[in-house]
Amino acid sequence: MAACGQTLTVRESAGSLENFLGVRNRPATQFGIVQSDVLEYFQTYSANDPAIARAIQGVRIAFPLYNEEVHLLARRDIATTADLDGMRVAVGVADSGTFLTASLLMDLLGVTPAETLTIGPDASLEQLLAGEIDAFFYVAGAPTAIFETEAISAEDFHLVEITDEVLASVYLPTEIPAGTYPFQDEEVEVVAVKAVLMTYDYNPARNRYHADSCKAVSDVSNLILTQFDTLRANGHPKWQRVDLNEIPPGWDIGTCVNVGLAPNYPLACSRPMETEMGPENPANSIYRARICETIGC
Repeated sequence: MAACGQTLTVRESAGSLENFLGVRNRPATQFGIVQSDVLEYFQTYSANDPAIARAIQGVRIAFPLYNEEVHLLARRDIATTADLDGMRVAVGVADSGTFLTASLLMDLLGVTPAETLTIGPDASLEQLLAGEIDAFFYVAGAPTAIFETEAISAEDFHLVEITDEVLASVYLPTEIPAGTYPFQDEEVEVVAVKAVLMTYDYNPARNRYHADSCKAVSDVSNLILTQFDTLRANGHPKWQRVDLNEIPPGWDIGTCVNVGLAPNYPLACSRPMETEMGPENPANSIYRARICETIGC
């Protein structure tokens, strides 16, 4: 956003659920990163749950991003996910993305820990090293800094493989390459969720706030597309695996996003752009066409 004379403000949150609701309800929050399994949950239950249907109204996709691996760090004697039965397992802060993923994953696997602790990753690692818990989940794009500490001994702890077939309908199979973390000498097969950048479908004709927010969404969308090669070359390693065409099913691209992807879009952040918004659909096909025009498919 430096090209526009504006700065992106990054706000720490409890995770996917807060990010989704923040885009929907929190002022001056135009974007939020949400896990794909959370989106699938909303999509699945919205038809029969009026509260969920209201919660997702107006929320749209900006860009599909990277895969976030499900890390399960445990004592060495916990060889498989089935061994979590009867153990003390930390599952992330309540309502965080890690919490929702860990809870759904264990439900699908039929695993019942003796105790589940709703604490964050730092506290989870501290308690695991102290012997106060047996394992903890953390959903994050690898490599993630929390596992890069030398305090994690390869003799005592390891990343547990997550390869159960029952998970294939919800999660993506992937691997954490050998040497990603100091204690990890071998490749670990796990599952992943897709991190998705969500936004709101602002209507510039409604008021000044909607106009300014739509312009900001368009500007950021334009910068991500036009600087995509730079992000891949100089950004986090995960940018090299981003496929902008992997749109989660059942969700639409935001109108303001597609405005910013237009080949002749004027990137100038000094004033709101007065644009006649077209129909929402077929927004996804327009999005795909502009992605392909710029970076290829």
